[in-house]
Amino acid sequence: MHGDHLSLLNVYNQWRDSDYSTQWCYENFIQYRSMKRARDVREQLVGLMQRVEIEMVSNVTETINIRKSITAGYFYHIARLSKGGNYKTVKHNQSVTIHPNSALFEELPRWILYHELVFTTKEFMRQVIEIESKWLLEVAPHYYKQKELEDSTNKKMPKTVGRSTRTE
Repeated sequence: MHGDHLSLLNVYNQWRDSDYSTQWCYENFIQYRSMKRARDVREQLVGLMQRVEIEMVSNVTETINIRKSITAGYFYHIARLSKGGNYKTVKHNQSVTIHPNSALFEELPRWILYHELVFTTKEFMRQVIEIESKWLLEVAPHYYKQKELEDSTNKKMPKTVGRSTRTE
C-alpha cells in the first residue's frame, strides 16, 4: 500500500465483499455508521458519473490513477521530506510530521499528500498518501512551478529516511 487512503479503500472493499455486514464491522472494530456513510457517498458519485456518461473503471491493484485523482483534489496539501528527515509543506515551508497512526509513519516517502493537519504536541498530518512530484505539474500547473518541485534525489538524504517513489 502507498498510504492511508488506500488502506481505507481496502477496508471498504472487504466490507463490500462481506455483503455490507454489520457483523463484519463488529468483528473488525469498524463503525458501521461510518461505513454506511462511505457507501452512500460512493453511490452518489456513481450516480453523478452515470449522469454525465463517464465510464466507471476500477482496478484496486493499480494505485497510480487512484493516487493521482486524490492529488488532483488535494494538490494544495503537499509536503516533502527535507534533508534533515523532517517534512515541510511545499508552499508555506511549515514543519509537519506524519501522524503515528498513519500507515506511512515509519516509511517516510519523499513526497506526500495529507488530508488534514492536526496540532497536538506537533503539527501532524493525518490521512497521508505517497505521491510523485511530477503529478503536481499535471494536475495543478496553475498552482505549482517546476522550480518548487525539483526533487532532491541528487542531494544526500539521511540513510534510513526517504526513498524513491515507487511506481507500478
